[in-house]
Amino acid sequence: MGIVEGVAQAILDGFDRHYQVFRRHCVEARLHFEAADWKAALQGQTERILSYDRRVNETVDLLNERYPAARHNENLWPTIKRQFIGLLLDHLQPECAETFYNSVACRVLHRRYYRNDYIFWRPTLNTEHLAGSDATYRVYYPEADGLRRSLLGVLSGFGLNNRFEDLKRDLRLLERALHNKHGSDWRPAPNHQFQVLATLFFRNKAAYIVGREIDGDRVSPMIIPLLQDERGRIFVDCLLTRARDVSVLFSFSRAYFMVDMEVPSAYVSFLLSIMPTKSRIDLYAMLGLQKLAKTLFYRELHHHLAHSRDNFVTAPGIRGTVMLVFTLPSFPFVFKIIRDRFDPPKKMTRDQVREKYLLVKFHDRVGRMADTLEYSNVAIPLDRVDPDLMRELHALAKSSIEIDGTNLVIRHVYIERRMTPLNDYLATARPKHRRAAILDFGQAIRDLAGANIFPGDMMHKNFGVTRHRRVVFYDYDEICYMTECRFRRIPPAADPADDLLAEPWFSVEENDVFPETFGTFFFPDPEARDVFYERHSALVTPEFWDRTRRNIIEGGQADVFPYPERRRFRRDAGGAGRSRDA
Repeated sequence: MGIVEGVAQAILDGFDRHYQVFRRHCVEARLHFEAADWKAALQGQTERILSYDRRVNETVDLLNERYPAARHNENLWPTIKRQFIGLLLDHLQPECAETFYNSVACRVLHRRYYRNDYIFWRPTLNTEHLAGSDATYRVYYPEADGLRRSLLGVLSGFGLNNRFEDLKRDLRLLERALHNKHGSDWRPAPNHQFQVLATLFFRNKAAYIVGREIDGDRVSPMIIPLLQDERGRIFVDCLLTRARDVSVLFSFSRAYFMVDMEVPSAYVSFLLSIMPTKSRIDLYAMLGLQKLAKTLFYRELHHHLAHSRDNFVTAPGIRGTVMLVFTLPSFPFVFKIIRDRFDPPKKMTRDQVREKYLLVKFHDRVGRMADTLEYSNVAIPLDRVDPDLMRELHALAKSSIEIDGTNLVIRHVYIERRMTPLNDYLATARPKHRRAAILDFGQAIRDLAGANIFPGDMMHKNFGVTRHRRVVFYDYDEICYMTECRFRRIPPAADPADDLLAEPWFSVEENDVFPETFGTFFFPDPEARDVFYERHSALVTPEFWDRTRRNIIEGGQADVFPYPERRRFRRDAGGAGRSRDA
């Protein structure tokens, strides 16, 4: 085998090893769910993320050992790429393999070769209608087989080892929810059917059946979360059929699903049919294929630059002391660069900031922390950078930028979805939306605490409001684990005059936290603070924080539901067969 054939085959072999490991972790997620081993489930999530770079590094090392000429002769790579394309003609994950090829090639080549002749700047193979050894989804026909029998097939089709807590009750609940959705005048179209993806979606403490209902030309979501009771028995928690609820379930502020997929593009196409406003970037990321999501984003950015004319500018709002943030107004993302120096009172280093963002990448974000795409050596056209932004970059982040011909190259950058900063939202929102945001701000802090995250700096400017009006945290430079903190009550002053001292009259260690000081910090305005205290007065007591911390240490995991409480079915004896919406 010649060098061209050998390099191409070695890269594909490296990808195949990676995807085999990827699928193994997804299969193990099912075992963790069945055993209610949430700690192992989280570890599996972390290992799956780490496995990609491990396989890339293994492949680069192998190329350096077997084919050193590939590093020194860049002219070989256009031919290597063409050879690699030939190997993908019958492959079931070609779009993912192309991204893996790029990851390897970019570790070997200088960035002047980051163009389509050498790497996959554009995709080459159509993934539409790719078919694996098994069907992507199963189909059920309620009119032919009966609604209850069809729903029974949906629930029992995955062969989970856990028994159902009350299968008949769950079937009645699902029937009732579907009847409520359709209304009394509904008549099914001849093609009425349920289509359900063949494998479960695992995340946090839930397994999700992901499907769609086809009725004439209407396609609607049909998502069924499965949870466990204290005895490990399964129950149906609700039925999600509303686009907004499903969009929030697949939000960028949640950790990735564990899903065993032979043909990932088929899963993405299915999901797009029930969430047409989502992008493939979002969906590939949510399925755990973050590297491909990064590739798709970068292509989308440059496509947008070719079809727009506004410039990158400093992001509006309060300036950060750790990050320099800029945006392209016509593009719904922000770009965050670590500053060269941090303004007081920040004392951390650049490496410590990167560690915080890495912590979030591996952690369950419970719908309250924005996903971040991390890039190295991002090139953007120099003539699209506003002069004021360029001056700010030179003044505050000079070590992170480089001018290369007509491009500004950013050595390291984080990219996040753009949201409305909470402080701006509260200043302009209508009264009912302002009230809802105040309450959701408190719930966001509760959810983060339950997931073992102490936000640290809880100023409103560090939280954003999404298009679904959910409050999400996005400034990670001061976060830490709840288990690293010590939550204390302020000791009484020995002398009333002590309250007037500039320094505290009691000893304070580095990780000491005093929740009693949070009240006026959260909301200086008494009226807003009163709204906040309606549901969240416990957040200004050390007892809440210490109790949450102890629960985490003892192995507990908070229940955080990615859908409204009112969507959940009532399972008590008096409410059997009724949903909270009824």
